[in-house]
Amino acid sequence: MPPTPNPSSEQSMEMLRLLSGFQQSQALYTLAKFDVATALHDGPMTVAELAKTTGTDADALGRLLHVLSGMGVVAHHGEDAFALTPLGSTLVANVPGSVRDMAIMWMETHYAPFSELRTTIRTGVPAATAHFGQPFAEWLGSHPEHIPVMASAMANLTYGPKDAALAGYRLPPGEVVADIGGADGSVLARLLADEPGRRGIVFDLEQVVPTAHARLAGAGMADRMEVQAGDFFESVPAADVYLLSTVLHDWDDVSCARILGRIAEAAPYGARLVVLETVLSEGDEPHPSKLLDLTMLGMVSGHERRETEFAALFAEAGFTLDRRVPGPVDSPFAILEATLTR
Repeated sequence: MPPTPNPSSEQSMEMLRLLSGFQQSQALYTLAKFDVATALHDGPMTVAELAKTTGTDADALGRLLHVLSGMGVVAHHGEDAFALTPLGSTLVANVPGSVRDMAIMWMETHYAPFSELRTTIRTGVPAATAHFGQPFAEWLGSHPEHIPVMASAMANLTYGPKDAALAGYRLPPGEVVADIGGADGSVLARLLADEPGRRGIVFDLEQVVPTAHARLAGAGMADRMEVQAGDFFESVPAADVYLLSTVLHDWDDVSCARILGRIAEAAPYGARLVVLETVLSEGDEPHPSKLLDLTMLGMVSGHERRETEFAALFAEAGFTLDRRVPGPVDSPFAILEATLTR
């Protein structure tokens, strides 16, 4: 195989663009954190109006918006005003398709730990563990101020990329559905909204479940959705169908085996398992699953998995993989269904 040729000037510029990603992500975070995008949602505003509304410095804000116009997030509107683009609208608060809270969560809990990614590559220790001096889950437990935005960020996924994967999907039969590690219950509420004959259980850590009470009450489903606090490494409630939505990727194979083992212990023979996860792409093509695996590499001991890897995890706990329901082409998520067969 011949040696790789020297890079062209275009390739060098493309690499510099990639390397500047840390600056771009902070610029987008700032737009989200100060709710500049939300302020622009109703129409164009001058920089002075925006600065007054958002409590920011007009000169600095104007320069930031000019930079972001080159990223397609905002557009100049007249001499001294800006309008939001469709891309920028993804940073507006409380609208369908928003990823505003995800932007805030990533920058406030993930950004700094990634400065230790080199430690991960050298030692295998997650960058977050190296940065915080303890695993990310433990650090988060002692910093509950980040939990509300994390729950909202997970809801962003539910009503965005996850929602696309769930469109038209029906859970397997079963009266009681338990969402294990269900956070604010938004995924389970989405799946059971038009199935009044079924009951749900949202199960998560004690410091997390308060967000579920509020979410389910707001959805008008509190009467048939129970919220339970607990540790899925110790025990889980009895149910007919178990839902795991982006839970397993947070954990290594040994930990996943414990989670699935607790489910198998609580479940009746023939119980169904529904796993909503990113399924890792196999080839060289760009794919969101690869970037998500980078997040896992830096933050936790878990990782994104190939379908064969999920099947092996299920089999170890006594579940047989029945089928994979792929999401849309532009969604990284897929649904895996399995049955407890031993």
